[in-house]
Amino acid sequence: MLKDKIRAAMASAVAAIVFIFTSCHSIDDDRIPVHPVNIVFNTIADWNVYGVSGAMDYKYFIREQRKPANFPYTASTYTGFGGILLVSDVMGKPQAYDLSCPVEAENNVRVAIDEEMHARCPKCGSTYDVFSLQGHPLSGRASELGYGLRHYRVGPGRANSAYMVVSF
Repeated sequence: MLKDKIRAAMASAVAAIVFIFTSCHSIDDDRIPVHPVNIVFNTIADWNVYGVSGAMDYKYFIREQRKPANFPYTASTYTGFGGILLVSDVMGKPQAYDLSCPVEAENNVRVAIDEEMHARCPKCGSTYDVFSLQGHPLSGRASELGYGLRHYRVGPGRANSAYMVVSF
């Protein structure tokens, strides 16, 4: 099953690369309004429970809905405009995106990972590659307009106080 997911992701990556190199416009990933993002994993144990563990793994972070359940949200935790999609790309590297669809640009219209392992908008149907092409559009209105998902930074924490941090 994992091999099928990786094979599907690689096929979509090749298609997206062809699209990118043959298209005459660039990707606009600034459609979603700038909002604070700060998700801290204080320990390796926190990362093991709430983070992404390997290639093609993903989690949703929506503070207002307390997703994921039992995540240790604090007063300084922020999850962007519509929430955060934390993924581990095909190489196992953590990546983060705003969950809001850039076509709809509403904080309650959120993409979700579908059976083909693409981020899909439930309203406009646009799909995005989050596992190999950093949120670039694959199909739908987003592809026509060149709208990509807003990408956030994921990196090590400050001075051994945190394992990983997602930030704007």
